[in-house]
Amino acid sequence: MLRSEAVNALAIRPAGLYVDATYGRGGHTRSILERLGPAGRLVALDRDRQAISFGLSAQAPGDARLTLFQLPFSQLARVVDAASADGVLFDVGVSSPQLAQPERGFSFRLDGPLDMRMDQTRGITAAEWLATATESEIRKVIRDYGEERFASQIAKTIVAARAGEPIQRTGQLARLVGTVVRTREAGQNPATRTFQALRIHINQELEELQVALVQAMDALKTGGRLAVISFHSLEDRIVKSFMRDQARPRAALAHLPRLPLREREMPQPRLRIVERRVRASEAEIAANPRARSAIMRVAEKI
Repeated sequence: MLRSEAVNALAIRPAGLYVDATYGRGGHTRSILERLGPAGRLVALDRDRQAISFGLSAQAPGDARLTLFQLPFSQLARVVDAASADGVLFDVGVSSPQLAQPERGFSFRLDGPLDMRMDQTRGITAAEWLATATESEIRKVIRDYGEERFASQIAKTIVAARAGEPIQRTGQLARLVGTVVRTREAGQNPATRTFQALRIHINQELEELQVALVQAMDALKTGGRLAVISFHSLEDRIVKSFMRDQARPRAALAHLPRLPLREREMPQPRLRIVERRVRASEAEIAANPRARSAIMRVAEKI
């Protein structure tokens, strides 16, 4: 998503060090490598083993400038030294290849096991969580992470249904939600918000993003760029607040009790906002309707 816009925003220096924190299938990585010179370096991360396996077979062996790591982006600090990177890019959320594979359990359109783990080597599946979570826990996740107004009804329906048989398939869950959610925005499946909420919860996506932004900030050199592409309001709110608070730290303190600080003790800005809200072009949206939801924000370390 927003490939050319994101790479342009990083202002690539041919000999620089860059981080693609969400490798996916390497689209952004390929574009960055095209602009790097022989001395440039690119570190790419992804928590999905399939993504890294694809990269190792298709990309990394032929380019010594690229190093791939199977890691969540919340562990960026393990592989990138402080104040060493000229740019860090995040394209957060589920990827198109993950949605296209029924066995991954991300899509309500394709029937498959209700997994939803981005890293299938660890953690519990969505089916396992739904089998043991209380009604109030399910309601809270769907309400908070899906911003779903029918969260209470959906939670009740899930708990009642699992008493008869385990909820183990994506199609099974989508049909259950469809019996409760009778109205939805034009073109949106009734299960959209529920699937989003469960995926975010299973992968702890918002917590991961909050940790990763701090680590990316520490990894950047002065003048380095941070570009973040998000797809829903919860992610974008985190990114917007982080960049705003780093650009205006004094304003971030305004809600706190007055502190006896001298002028030189007041926190100083660490970021300069470069782009507040970049959207995909009409051409990209026509080619990939998912791009309609994409928002990119860009800042520079100062």
